[in-house]
Amino acid sequence: MSGAIASPQGSTGRTANPFGKSAVLAILLVGFGAFVAMLYFIGAGDTGGDRGTGPAHASSNALHGFAGLTQLLEANGYEVEKSREPGGLETSDLLVLTPPRGTDPEEFAAILEERQYRGPTLVILPKWYAVKPGGEVAEADGDRVQDDWVQLVSAENPTWTQELPEPYTLEVVEETADEGKTPRWGGLSLSGEMPAKDIHYSKKNPDHEALVIDASGRTLAVNVIGQPGSYFYEDAYELTFVIDPDLVNNYGLADPARAALALKIIEQAGYDANRVTFDMTLVGLGGSTNLLTLAFRPPFLAATICLILALLIVGWRAFLRFGPVAAHAPEARFGKAQLVSNGAGLIVRAGRLRLLAEPYAALIERKLGKALGLAKPNPQAIDLALKQRLPDEEPFSNRVARLQNATKAIEVVRAAQSLNDLASKTVGKSKR
Repeated sequence: MSGAIASPQGSTGRTANPFGKSAVLAILLVGFGAFVAMLYFIGAGDTGGDRGTGPAHASSNALHGFAGLTQLLEANGYEVEKSREPGGLETSDLLVLTPPRGTDPEEFAAILEERQYRGPTLVILPKWYAVKPGGEVAEADGDRVQDDWVQLVSAENPTWTQELPEPYTLEVVEETADEGKTPRWGGLSLSGEMPAKDIHYSKKNPDHEALVIDASGRTLAVNVIGQPGSYFYEDAYELTFVIDPDLVNNYGLADPARAALALKIIEQAGYDANRVTFDMTLVGLGGSTNLLTLAFRPPFLAATICLILALLIVGWRAFLRFGPVAAHAPEARFGKAQLVSNGAGLIVRAGRLRLLAEPYAALIERKLGKALGLAKPNPQAIDLALKQRLPDEEPFSNRVARLQNATKAIEVVRAAQSLNDLASKTVGKSKR
């Protein structure tokens, strides 16, 4: 019945491939690349989201962010790290903190107190409230507008700084310049204009030393020095507050003079250190270390690369054999003959052929006894009966002895064949 049905696979036993090799290769490469990228970004904590309108931080390209500062430092030979782990606060290098508006003063004070013994610290206070730009974008500007562009709505001074303990206490004041006037700044042998009319400054404090001031002498950036004779004054690491972040944020770095000032502030705060760590945990971008993060960091990075290469090799091998496999005959056939053949092959492979001598001799003895009509067949009785029927044949007992004494496989086979020939002749003679 099966022979009457035409096979859809044709004479080769294969169906036609619905995809070409190039299409399959493209699918494999795109899928593999997307999978690896997903693992990396999950491990790095970069899962997208709106980074423009949130708090200012080191990865933000918005006006009030500090991505420009990190790039400026890298361009000037600094090693910059963006820390998403609480352990980053324990670095002995210059640590840059960018606390948001809703910072808890007690928790922040605890961080500053711990930093007294760890290393230098630069704190950039928050200022701007930013939102996505409203309205429709002109068609001519459509290609220029980016997803992280923001509109600076208002400047809000951080009131929580007044609750910090001495010598960290800061009373920040907000002031807007008169129409037609642009606030100016000066300090660290540089001077220039502020980018916006709204400025933030702190009231004078004997525990602070002004670094940057405006045209009226109001403090825009300070060093916290403490009272003379105190531990903080004598032994604490450098602590710098940038009161108005427009001196160092993306908005401010558009001006070369302010960019030069930002470098001076970093240099002064870090004792000429060449490593700077930007904390990301205070703005809610921190995360605990996970297996994916570790997989893409030394020393586990080497093992990850090896695993990726192994997957590529496996994928390439699978691609080369892509397509339906031709049908083959079953490896194990069915039936009694095949069962006997398999059993014999197992005995030969195991090297136990000589153990078949005794059972085979007994089998031939019973067969001959039946053919010769012997009630109790034994070698002597069979020899006597065969001498009458087949006087020219070698006696049965001699053949059995030869089989029993065989040690090599070929000797066993020849002796067994001799017994089988004798049985065949005897049975044939009996039938006639």
